[in-house]
This record gives sequence, C-alpha cells and structure tokens, in this order.
Amino acid sequence: MKIGIIGAGNIGGNLTRRLTALGHDVSVANSRGPHSLKELADETGATPVRAEEAARGAEIAVVTVPLKAVPDLPSGLFDEAADGLVVIDTGNYYPRQRDGRIAGIEDEGLTESRWTERQIGHPVVKAFNGTYAQDLLDRHRPAGDPERMALPVAGDDEAAKRKVRDLIEELGFDTVDAGGIDDSWRQQPGTPVYGLRGSVDAVTRALAEAPPERPEEFRG
Repeated sequence: MKIGIIGAGNIGGNLTRRLTALGHDVSVANSRGPHSLKELADETGATPVRAEEAARGAEIAVVTVPLKAVPDLPSGLFDEAADGLVVIDTGNYYPRQRDGRIAGIEDEGLTESRWTERQIGHPVVKAFNGTYAQDLLDRHRPAGDPERMALPVAGDDEAAKRKVRDLIEELGFDTVDAGGIDDSWRQQPGTPVYGLRGSVDAVTRALAEAPPERPEEFRG
C-alpha cells in the first residue's frame, strides 16, 4: 500500500520504520525538507519528499505534526492522493506546553480531530495519539498473544476506520472502536486511555470511564 507520512518526529519516524518493514511504499515529509530525512530514508527505504508531495498517490496519509502547525500545512495537500484516501490524525492539544490557545477547541468545544479536519479540509481517523512511539517498535505482538496491546480508533466513516484498524492490526496491535470524531475526546490527553498499555478489555473500560471535562492542565 502507498502511504504518505507528514511529520517525521517520534511517531512519524517509527511508523515509517514499521510500515516500510512490512513492505508498504512509504513517502515521508517534514517541515525542514527532504534533505533532512536522508538518514531515515537510508535506514528504511522510504522516499523523502516535500510535504505537498507526501500524499501523492497515497491510499493512507498520516498527519503527525504539532497541532499548532496544522494550519500551516500546504493547501491542496491531498489533491493528488488516490481515490478514497484515508487520513490518520495522531495529533494532541498541548496548550501550555507547546500549542498555545486554540479558540476552536477552547471556545467551540471541538475535539482536537474535528478541529484538525476543519484546517485540512478532509475527514480524519484519530489513532496513535496516545501511543508511546517506542512501543511501535518494541511492543507489537502477533494476533492472539496475551500481551498484545490494543489502541483506540475514532472516526465517522466506518470504511475508513476499518482500513485504519486493519493497518494497526497488521502492525501488531489490537484495536477498539472509539466511536466517531465527536467521541474522540475519550482518547485525548488526560483521559484514562491516553498512554494506556492495555488489552481490548482494558482499553474499552478506559474509554467508558473518560470524564467529558478537559483536565485543567490541558486547557489554554
């Protein structure tokens, strides 16, 4: 499968490593340009590209940049993607540590991923946002392994969500349907599932236990 990854930080870099190891055709981009990705490309065989080229021909695109950088992504980012493109959003809102105050989230009460959809003009599936990057390399397990972790996945389009869940399961993790994008507050920072290394049952319980109020430390 052709996959574009926009953002080459901890999550983006390790997704590049794992997805290329599984045989996917990966293009990867960051804000500093292809030359800065030579080491990652040499290591993985991924193709370093400019951000506006990352989704060209892609069936799946992963947006994994700081939330404050989302509005600065190139316009027309997905214009040359494959039909039926699925966009994965891994983003988290850290108003005090990194992103500053975002009015759409604070004042309108949008979930982080609903806000991201508005910025990029494309529906998203929220996944990997509460996953430790190193776990992508170290904690994948075959199906049925008692130590296999589960990850929550939220999205409005059931077919798109299924495609993402299938990819995560190929990566070596179980998945739990976390509802639609308006439900994705259940997996935002400060919730019980955020950073949880748990089974399907544990993740399901954690999603159900999430309080609707955003924790104080994650408010601008």
